[in-house]
Amino acid sequence: MTTLGQYNTLRILKSVDFGMYLQGDNDEEILLPRRYVTPQMHVGDEVEVFLYLDQDERIVATTEHPIATVGQFAYLECAWTNQYGAFLNWGLQMKDLFCPFREQKKRMEKGHRYIVYVKMDEASYRLMATAKVEHYLKQAVPVNASNASTGYANTTASNSNNTLPHPTPLTHSTPVDILIWQKTDLGFKCIVDNQYQGQVYDNQVFRPLTTGDRLTAYVDHIRQDGKIDITLQPTGHQHTLDFAEQLLRYLYEHDGHCELGDHSPAELIYSEFKVSKKAFKRAVGDLYRRKIIVLHENGISLAQR
Repeated sequence: MTTLGQYNTLRILKSVDFGMYLQGDNDEEILLPRRYVTPQMHVGDEVEVFLYLDQDERIVATTEHPIATVGQFAYLECAWTNQYGAFLNWGLQMKDLFCPFREQKKRMEKGHRYIVYVKMDEASYRLMATAKVEHYLKQAVPVNASNASTGYANTTASNSNNTLPHPTPLTHSTPVDILIWQKTDLGFKCIVDNQYQGQVYDNQVFRPLTTGDRLTAYVDHIRQDGKIDITLQPTGHQHTLDFAEQLLRYLYEHDGHCELGDHSPAELIYSEFKVSKKAFKRAVGDLYRRKIIVLHENGISLAQR
């Protein structure tokens, strides 16, 4: 089954002067233009291609890889505008992604970048972008939680499927991929695993973050409103043990002393060890309880044995 806006593996039917035809659904022939044909492609072979509609509403194949496919969020630059909307550069040489005015929160401007969701327009069967990304984020529910226990029992059927509570295996300290969405008074909104809305609080930020950044982060906890609090550092006992060993190696390699301690600024701790102050203090506490280090006004040092 061929799917627009996604990658498809299709068999090559025949070669023509202007490209190759691929086997689509119901004996439909889909053109792969000559510019994408390589010497390694032969009739009968299967190739992975991305499918979209050209200006004449014909399905066309490309071996190029767009920045995002249907169902994904991305940070795209506006290439040009006209009286109908904006056209975003999404990585295809011959096709920009249309974002009509009705799908914009504010008028998009050439050269500016925006977080958008790629979707199929049900009316025109064309691929398009929308900047109203909040409508396409799911509410996360802990995998063992019921609707009643999480406060979702009264969710009405009028809500779209995208916003209904969605059971997830995400738990505390689960690694996730996040896309930084926008700055807020509390920190940064983010999109978690291309599905959920998350929040990174300012006290968890120890490196510069900007809209469009993609990085690995960790689940702190899932809130009653279905949003996920995110930390940029691993948490939990195992992480404390892992960093404690890293800190111990640092002490051995630096004559048994570290000038950073409990009262050191979080920024200096992150600059040196790439961990939060909270993680640093936990590791220091672990080593101190094991009587491996001693604490000083100006840092920590290895205990005398």
